[in-house]
Order: sequence, then C-alpha cells, then structure tokens
Amino acid sequence: MGIFDFVKSGVREMMIARPDAAKHLIVYKHPDQNVPFWSQLTVDSDECALFFKDGRYVGYLPTGRHTLQTQNIPFLNNLVNKFTGGDVFIAEIFFVKTQPVRGVPFGGPLESMEDPILYEFVTPRIFGEFSLVVVDPVRFVVGYHGQCGGSGDNDVVLSWIKGKFFMSVKTVIGQVCAQQQKSLLNLGGMSMELGARIVQSAPNLEEIGCKILEIGNFNINFSAEDQRLLREANKARGEARRGIGVAQDSARAKQFELDQRFQQDARYVQQLAGNWQNYAAGQAMMGAGQGMAQGGDGGGVAGLGAQVAIGAGLAQAMNPAMAAQGQPQFVPPHMQHPGAPQQGYPGAPQQGYPGAPQQGYPGAPQAAPAAGPSIEQRLERLADLKNKGLITDEEFQARKAKILEEI
Repeated sequence: MGIFDFVKSGVREMMIARPDAAKHLIVYKHPDQNVPFWSQLTVDSDECALFFKDGRYVGYLPTGRHTLQTQNIPFLNNLVNKFTGGDVFIAEIFFVKTQPVRGVPFGGPLESMEDPILYEFVTPRIFGEFSLVVVDPVRFVVGYHGQCGGSGDNDVVLSWIKGKFFMSVKTVIGQVCAQQQKSLLNLGGMSMELGARIVQSAPNLEEIGCKILEIGNFNINFSAEDQRLLREANKARGEARRGIGVAQDSARAKQFELDQRFQQDARYVQQLAGNWQNYAAGQAMMGAGQGMAQGGDGGGVAGLGAQVAIGAGLAQAMNPAMAAQGQPQFVPPHMQHPGAPQQGYPGAPQQGYPGAPQQGYPGAPQAAPAAGPSIEQRLERLADLKNKGLITDEEFQARKAKILEEI
C-alpha cells in the first residue's frame, strides 16, 4: 500500500459521520468501534449521537461537528483504552434521528364488523400513513431497537410499532360507529375526524421513547361484495325512510286541514250562531237541505220527507229552544194581528181562579191517552241508531220504507 493510500485511509478513519446511503434510517450504528483521538464526528441537524461501552450508555453529542478529545468531551475519559497509549478509545456510536419520521405506512383488513345502521357484516380495509418522532433516543435504542447494527430498513424496525398502532385504529373505528351511529359507508368522509381520534387513542409508546404525531392519507375501503351489500341495504333503508316521511307529511297536512276547519267553525259559532248548539242545529238543517237538493237516499217525495224529518229532528235535538214544540212563542205587541187577544191583558182568565174545576175530581173526564211518536221522531230515532252503528244500512233502508208507507 502506497503512502497516499495510507493517508487516505487514515483520513477516512478520522472523519466519522452517517453515510448518505443511511440518511433515511431512524437508527444507524457506526461500523467501527475503535475511534482515534482527535477524530472529527459530524452529527446532522436531524439526529444525535449516542456512545455506549460494554453495553452501557456513556454519553450523548448533539447536532454539530465535534473533535473527539477528553478536554472537550469529558465522558470520553471512560472510553480510553489504556493499552493503546491513550491514542484510541473504544465505543459503539449510534446515530438516532430526532426529527419526525413521516410516511410510515400501515394498513390491512379489520375483523368482521356489523354496520350499526345497515346491519350487514362486512370486513373494512384501512390504509394510511402516520408519522412518529423519537423523543428519548437512549430509551429508544436500549428499550426497543437494541445495540445491533440494524437491518437497514425502517419498516422492519417499526413493524412492532405499526402492529400496535393498527390495533388502536380498529378500536377507534368501532367506537366511532357505535357512538355516532354512523354507517361504515360514511367513514370515508370522516377522514380528518377519524385521524384526530386515532392520534388521541394511539398507543402509549413512552416506554420505548417515541410518540405518534399525526395521520396522513387515511383511507377506508371494502371488497366488491361488501360494497354491494352495503349499497343495497342503504337503498332499502332510504326507501323506508322516504315512506315514513311521506306518511308524516300526509299526517301533518290532515292535521292542518282539521285545525283550519276548527278555527273556521269557532269563528262562525262566535260571529253567527252565538253558541255551539245553534251552530250544530243550523249545520244539520243545511245538511238535510243538501240531501233534498240531491234527491236523498230514498228518492221521490218519500225521500224528501225523510230528509226534512231528519233535519228537523236533529235541529230539535241540538237546540232545546226549538224542541219545545206546541208551546206558544212570545210575539211582541207591535207584530201581533189587530184584534188578537193580548197576552197578559187585564181581565184575562187566570189559571186556578176560585171556583175553577180542579183536575182529578170524581167523575171528571179522563185525559185522552198520549199519542205515540210521530213519523218524524221515529225516523229521527232510526237515523240515530244507524249513526251509532246499532243497525246496518240495509236494516235502516228497510225500516225507513215501512215507516214512510204510513204517510
């Protein structure tokens, strides 16, 4: 070996840094444990350097360029090999990234889940990326990575972390669906909310010196069969909800119609009839008149008579003032016919005057037996029985015809 090769090799040994090919690794171990004094150690801005000897942590160097000598770095006194005359110290040097590591992939199928809205069992598939940061480099190397050289692949280093993180993702998906009553089909539009919830529920990695920061490119999808099942179930649910909505709208429209009719009747009662009995009697007579105009149920003169009788009977039943038939009604004096006897005139015979014959004296003529119900009253009673559902339409028509034959 020539002098230049020796110098070149010596300079290489004196310059210690992470090689460019290993810049992406979270942990990189320097391959040579024999480190000459006065070597130049370069620590990049996104990492730190850890020193170990005999399996124990010795010291730490931050970002920058460091000359390895005991005067500048006191902990190097623990690394000096006395057999080399103090020119070489023996140590394992690890370069550990302290800046966030982004784009760490995760994903896979979840276990079979029941959609809380559509009640179909499907197997969602979740994919995404997350970022993490090493917050305690010593704990990360000692408690997780180990003092091995590493595989040169972050995915292998982080495989256990990704598996533990994915378990927390499954838990969050199940909690969101159960708490918010969301269909699994709706989870695709909740990426940001789910990402925040997943970060909050991320596993506690403090014991190994790292922390999950955020979620990126989060995606939920289904197989073609699961997608078909969910869409068909969602379509059926939509049709059922539309039917309920139509029924509710129809019920509201009917209630509005009834409310309008009630307000109208109340206004008519107050402004026209004065009380409900008068208004109901008037409505009954108007209904009878409409039946007469349309020919009634029986047709002809008999049908007209029945309609009049029913209308009159209803009016009498609803208006006590009209029910007292046969009693003289008061007529104001200015409307009475000239020469007609005046009600309450002086000298008019009074009931119960002295000497007047008393009812019930021996030999007095007996009052004639009370006449039976009139045809109008019988028709009225017959109509009332029909309205109460006590007789059928056929029985009503047959009995009405028999009563009308007596006219």
